[in-house]
Amino acid sequence: MAILEALKQLRRESWLQDCRIWLYRGAWQEWDIEEVDMAVPLSPEESRIKRMAIFKHQSQKDRPLFPGTDPREFWQRAEERNNKTAIQYDKLGMAEYQAMELFVRYHFE
Repeated sequence: MAILEALKQLRRESWLQDCRIWLYRGAWQEWDIEEVDMAVPLSPEESRIKRMAIFKHQSQKDRPLFPGTDPREFWQRAEERNNKTAIQYDKLGMAEYQAMELFVRYHFE
């Protein structure tokens, strides 16, 4: 990935030493629970705001260019993924939320 390569090239920059870089996966894939460093719960209102933000992003508002076998729009995939993630956390005994966003912290090699 171009972003990860750029980070490798910048890793010795002093300003980058204080940064926390969080990796996020898109609508097609989620992190495995055991990999997650940060889980951010979303309320129904926050889920609605996220959907509206996706609608405003030109590359995500219609059917994806390479949808595979899933014909749904990007926002539908993202919402379902976030809802399923919240259900997984609920089954683990965590608080119940509408949806959940998962992040993994990037560590320089």
